[in-house]
Amino acid sequence: MKIIQITDTHFSPNKPHFNGNWAPLLTWIEETAADLIIHTGDLTVDGADKDEDISFSMDLMRQVSVPMLIVPGNHDVGDLPGSRQPVNAERLQRWRRLAGEDRWLEDAGSWRFAGLNSLLLGHEDDEEEAQFEWLQKALEDRGGRRVALFAHKPLFVDEPHEGDTGYWSVKPSQRRRLYDLIAAHDVALFASGHLHWAWQGRYEQTALTWGPSAAFIIDKMEREMPGERLIGAVIHELGDDAASRIVAIPGMTAHVLDEVVHEVYPHAAKTQEPVE
Repeated sequence: MKIIQITDTHFSPNKPHFNGNWAPLLTWIEETAADLIIHTGDLTVDGADKDEDISFSMDLMRQVSVPMLIVPGNHDVGDLPGSRQPVNAERLQRWRRLAGEDRWLEDAGSWRFAGLNSLLLGHEDDEEEAQFEWLQKALEDRGGRRVALFAHKPLFVDEPHEGDTGYWSVKPSQRRRLYDLIAAHDVALFASGHLHWAWQGRYEQTALTWGPSAAFIIDKMEREMPGERLIGAVIHELGDDAASRIVAIPGMTAHVLDEVVHEVYPHAAKTQEPVE
């Protein structure tokens, strides 16, 4: 089974700065002969507040001839409590109405794929708990299949047992719960986006991949992180095990967010708020 992971496309009808990367990405996807496409979030510039961003971006996704599954990112449904756009019922409903479910399961042969809404993690509310219960059941009922998990936020940034990184990764309490589930249920792969850095590593028996953004890299606005600045995608080959390869895609432009942030995310340009 060949899966292409794309992430952090940041499409918008009104802020089209990164839309030009879709044509070369679509061409590459169609030529790569994958079985499934998984988008790990930040489909939009501002789908968290704008119907038109989600509708426009979903129309682009429907151009792909290969089946696609999508999990939302913070720019699609919001983020942590206290942020400028926290996840709430209205934002979740907008995504579910225009894009589909924010979590999902897909079985293929000896594999089970689960897509998580990582933006619920850290709210400690009924939505978060319902997702943990759903995930536990999905793992317990996998019927011997190996598991690959897909989410927007990574489990950690610098090291597996680091403290709270705030905006950047899953919070420690929720990360611990995920680690326990991963260890108990043969999770071979955890693939994510969000950081706009491309990186591969491991946590115990699980391969980890940060998919590269298909929109932009960041120069001086944020700190250096593990991996490399790269515009592209990931090819996951799933057989007896998971083998993943980060790919730079010809024809895509490595936009630098620092140069256009005042136009695309003016609130971040004014406040130095993270925008990934």
